[in-house]
Amino acid sequence: MPKKIKKVGVLTSGGDSPGMNAAIRSVVRTCAYHNIECIGIYRGYQGMIEGDFKEMGARSVNNIVNKGGTVLKSARSLEFKTPEGRKKAHDHLVKAGIDALVVIGGDGTFTGGMIFNAEFDFPVMGIPGTIDNDIFGTSHTLGYDTALNTVVEVIDKIRDTASSHNRLFFVEVMGRDAGHIALNAGIGAGAEEILIPEENLGLDRLLESLQKSKASGKSSSIVVIAEGDKIGKNVFELKDYVEANLPEYDVRVSVLGHMQRGGSPSCFDRVLASRLGVKAVESLLEGKSNYMVGLQNDTVTLTPLEQAIKGKTEIDRELLRVSDIMST
Repeated sequence: MPKKIKKVGVLTSGGDSPGMNAAIRSVVRTCAYHNIECIGIYRGYQGMIEGDFKEMGARSVNNIVNKGGTVLKSARSLEFKTPEGRKKAHDHLVKAGIDALVVIGGDGTFTGGMIFNAEFDFPVMGIPGTIDNDIFGTSHTLGYDTALNTVVEVIDKIRDTASSHNRLFFVEVMGRDAGHIALNAGIGAGAEEILIPEENLGLDRLLESLQKSKASGKSSSIVVIAEGDKIGKNVFELKDYVEANLPEYDVRVSVLGHMQRGGSPSCFDRVLASRLGVKAVESLLEGKSNYMVGLQNDTVTLTPLEQAIKGKTEIDRELLRVSDIMST
């Protein structure tokens, strides 16, 4: 029979994403609703090692649902990767009377939680927070929808300049291993070409596509590139290649970088965070552990952490086809 949980710790780890604060708020208020204590753990696993804890009540999370980033801060911890570091973290949790953990983050966060669970039989529940949307077991991760809206808004502004000067813009977006942001934002912003890690377009086809655009009467073009795309070593090398082979194009590069990670979360991300936080806490109270809460077919579901880490997200083939048709 699982032990009764009286105190839950919550932390954010890895890269920040819009919606993390909304998830913290949901965890804290769900704990308050069920009359159990909630402890905020600052700076992720590093803060757990150092015992950087603070009690959080329902009123302590007022006015954070609309804020980007994470009020609990985030840090990467090399020490937590060692057995000694994890032992220190466990000692601090036991001393503080914390019975279970909700960890908000991505692959690295879940891997740390899974190892910690295996070593100390400590109840852990994961909430996926990363703008890349590259976690298996959920259609949306926290921050993904907000990042898409941010990228589309920026590309709309870039298009104004591209049209005014008859320019070709390469816009690099985040997505080291997955092209979800590039593909969806590219379609939403009307990009002429979209380059993603999952599909190697090839330099020849890119040139052919740009030539076709020029011949069809387009005076400017936007190409959206995921940072992990394999077509060139980097976006600047790609720019040089196109300029050398298509001198008629005036090429510019815009790397959107960390602006995609910040900002107030969208309504979708706020609602998703609220749903996932409730499910995470209530699943722990039901005796469940070592799962990630996620969204599948608009239903909140549980996926084993190991599966969430090792499973591979698939790019939507229909969207690829739509993108080809829209670039005509």
